[in-house]
Amino acid sequence: MKRFHVHVHVTNLDQSIDFYAKMFEAQPTRTESDYAKWMLDDPPLNFAISARGGQVGVDHLGIQADTAEELLLLKEQAQRADLALVDTGEGTCCYARSEKHWITDPQGVAWEHFHTLSNVPVFREEPGAAAPGQASHPAPVATACCPPANLGRPIGIPVKSSPSCC
Repeated sequence: MKRFHVHVHVTNLDQSIDFYAKMFEAQPTRTESDYAKWMLDDPPLNFAISARGGQVGVDHLGIQADTAEELLLLKEQAQRADLALVDTGEGTCCYARSEKHWITDPQGVAWEHFHTLSNVPVFREEPGAAAPGQASHPAPVATACCPPANLGRPIGIPVKSSPSCC
């Protein structure tokens, strides 16, 4: 089974947790000082919010695969469709270690396809990174885990259908 994923930046985490707990009629399955996540079964949804200094609103969308095989099928589907894809491999983000790749729609909306491998105690692990809670989006390298912010809106993956790409 695959699960739809939405990540939203918020200004007040406590107020947002209260709102979404009421809306979903469920408490978050994971709560940190800057992050909360609901893993809902009806509808199948991985909904995350964070207060990490990003622009308020939808940060990115995604599809969470239950298995490595499902993730590979999503990657192959994107490649067959000739969608520009950035494979960031295994990394940590959002208190989880995952294998992932990214695509961007024609409007610049980032989509991640990912398979969660395990939970971790920090939002992100980066070589030479600042202490937890001080890290910013990583540079666009193979170990990047969240959308690299310095590539453009939101992650700068060229859209193959655009004549100005590549």
